[in-house]
Amino acid sequence: MGVGGQMISIHPEELTFGLELEKPSYCNLKVINNTEHHVAFKVKTTAPKKYFVRPNTSVVQPWDSSTVIVTLQPQKEYPPDMQCKDKFLIQSAKVPPISDMDEIPNDTFSKEGGKVIDEHKLKVVYRSPAQSGHGNTEEESGLASAATGRRGSDMMNNSSFEETQALQRLKEERNATLQQNHQFQRELEILKKRRSHKGDAGFSLAFTAFAGLIGILVGFILNLTLSTPSSG
Repeated sequence: MGVGGQMISIHPEELTFGLELEKPSYCNLKVINNTEHHVAFKVKTTAPKKYFVRPNTSVVQPWDSSTVIVTLQPQKEYPPDMQCKDKFLIQSAKVPPISDMDEIPNDTFSKEGGKVIDEHKLKVVYRSPAQSGHGNTEEESGLASAATGRRGSDMMNNSSFEETQALQRLKEERNATLQQNHQFQRELEILKKRRSHKGDAGFSLAFTAFAGLIGILVGFILNLTLSTPSSG
């Protein structure tokens, strides 16, 4: 069963943790959007230091759903009679068709001005290893891996951003170097062509001068031959 309202439905209706000392425990909530609008939700708890919630705020598209992973931090002792008084509150409100939480107004979950805010309260249930079987189930182990991965992702955001910037700078420098090489190659080809044209022109001038000189010598010889009187 699940807890539901006009905007969203939440499954299950309570958070159940297989509690083992010195070990984290996990539970997932499924938030379902029952409307044709984009709905934002926010998860609150009376014990924020005990639980790690991801995502604690998000937007669900029309008729879609979102999974929230709730991690109970390692505990050093069992509560009396395994009873837990912690509570969770999930607020929801219609928002414009956006998917980035940074674009949501700060007063999205404020009740001022007659805004419609749905609220769903969930209780927390602890179960001992004997009650829950063999400690965390395979599903909880999968959630543990996912939660660990998300925490690692959050911690690596800054370093990943710096690495991305460094790679971008290296790519820009590489592209600039390649462009310079191409420019040098084009200029070299132009110089080669110019030298080739100059060489052809020099050869043509030399050949013309040589041919003219030959013509002058041939004419001079003919003139001498014709001008010499024959004997006898």
